[in-house]
Amino acid sequence: MIPNDFIQTLLARVDIVDVVDRYVPLKKAGANYTACCPFHSEKTPSFTVSPSKQFYHCFGCGAHGTAIGFLMEYGGKSFPDAVEELARDAGLEVPRSVTPAEDARRVQGQDLTGLLLHAAKFYRTALKEAPRAIDYLKDRGLTGPIAVRFGIGYAPDAWQPLARVFPDYQDKALETAGLVVAGDAGKRYDRFRDRIMFPIHDASGRVVGFGGRVVDKGEPKYLNSPETPLFSKGRELYGLFQARQAIRAAGKVVVVEGYMDVVALAQHGVEYAVATLGTATTAAHVQKLFRLTDTVVFCFDGDEAGRRAAWRALENALAWLADGKNAKFLFLPDGADPDDYIRRRGSAAFEGLVGEAVPLSDFLLSELAMRHPPTSAEDRAALVNAAKPLLAQLHAPILSALLRRRIAEIAGLPEIELAALLPASAPRSAPEAPARTPRLPVTSNDRRLLRALLFRPQLATGLDISLLGATNPERPAVAFIQSATSASPVELTTAALIEQARGTSFETLFDELATEIFGWDDDYDVNAELTGLVEKLKRGQENAAFREIVRSGPVDDLSAEQRKRAQEYRRGGPGGDARET
Repeated sequence: MIPNDFIQTLLARVDIVDVVDRYVPLKKAGANYTACCPFHSEKTPSFTVSPSKQFYHCFGCGAHGTAIGFLMEYGGKSFPDAVEELARDAGLEVPRSVTPAEDARRVQGQDLTGLLLHAAKFYRTALKEAPRAIDYLKDRGLTGPIAVRFGIGYAPDAWQPLARVFPDYQDKALETAGLVVAGDAGKRYDRFRDRIMFPIHDASGRVVGFGGRVVDKGEPKYLNSPETPLFSKGRELYGLFQARQAIRAAGKVVVVEGYMDVVALAQHGVEYAVATLGTATTAAHVQKLFRLTDTVVFCFDGDEAGRRAAWRALENALAWLADGKNAKFLFLPDGADPDDYIRRRGSAAFEGLVGEAVPLSDFLLSELAMRHPPTSAEDRAALVNAAKPLLAQLHAPILSALLRRRIAEIAGLPEIELAALLPASAPRSAPEAPARTPRLPVTSNDRRLLRALLFRPQLATGLDISLLGATNPERPAVAFIQSATSASPVELTTAALIEQARGTSFETLFDELATEIFGWDDDYDVNAELTGLVEKLKRGQENAAFREIVRSGPVDDLSAEQRKRAQEYRRGGPGGDARET
């Protein structure tokens, strides 16, 4: 775990303008810098970086964040990797508060990464000396540059070729990395033999595993690395590291079922494809893809097995859909796979199919109707029951409402009756989605107060939190800001506060508030704003106390001044109820 005070020190040392400019050329525009957004396709720059706030925001697609967030979203890095990169640039060493077990896992991960990197180099070299493997790739229409881009190699047809790379072939780490198998009687041999090798990279570009395809006939046709401390097939997607920029440029990603499909599509110019690794599409896959793009197209064979796989992808995609996020389904004709289809028909034909992919809503409804044909009351009841758990996962209000309307039509029920039968959306179960803090009305004094404190976190230290009622929804957020400010070794910035809220229940709220204050001038008199809000809080407290006095006793027991205020209160006059928004 990286200490919060280090994150604050780091963000005080780096300049987000320098960080972003390394990847996206920025132009000065007044106090800020602008560029065409790297997260969506546009011709007029709407991507803005604020050096004073150390924050970026796109007015076109809404992408926003800190220097750390930019490296995570643009570079596909994990939070620790993004912090490590910024720390290296700033000449800082990242301190970690870890248990001995966690430190051992970190060291092990570094060791395994080195082993896999050496193996990948060996396989690439071996390919140059394997005419049969080279001919196989040429027969599949693959060229040298595409093989280099994906790091394609060859595992020789022998029991222990990796012994040439690793003199200590008995090293247990080779087995842990998935490179070597311990057979019967303790005999060890290479896991991958006589196979075209496809290195699997994580979001940072590290080799974390391999996929191997037999050159001739043999079983299994495809073989992947086993689950290791570095590799999980439920998390990783083949080709994602190479495809990130093309995905952003295209505004979509195509998910296929094999690494040869990804390479063949890239060979023909369709560079925005990734592949699952011998498993169904998981929720982790979907979440990772929706961070990169708004449109995910799942591509499957058109047979029954393909439709079953598509349904599993649909089930895992539902919880990560939002209004504006789209999942679509492409079923290839005649049992073809993407590799076959694009070689026979060309990229234009394939991209035409991508453009005609079936929206998730249409696929969901057609599958429900096919599985439960609404020909009787019992069948329609079965259809509604099948829809219940699916709709409960949706967090896209508009899409959910439209789907419920369509299901009501199919089931022959009035929409209001169907609504009574269907549950509300359940919370997402993934740990990456912390519970949301209730949203405050955009114009409320509560939200104005939080915006002021986010703009100048130091002002929170002088705020009397007792002015906020115990049940006030903003009180926990203000307490969080006060705690973060008092614990910070440097003056807490907006960017540092947002990073400290990452993974907490305040993350979403603070992100929203940050986009609202992005356009505030640096010389904005936030002190005056806060002073006015505090006065309103005090008046609100006084009025609440006075209302309680009025309710709890007869007016005759009040003083002349209190009776005057009571009359004004009943008329809603100047001394009365201050419902200010």
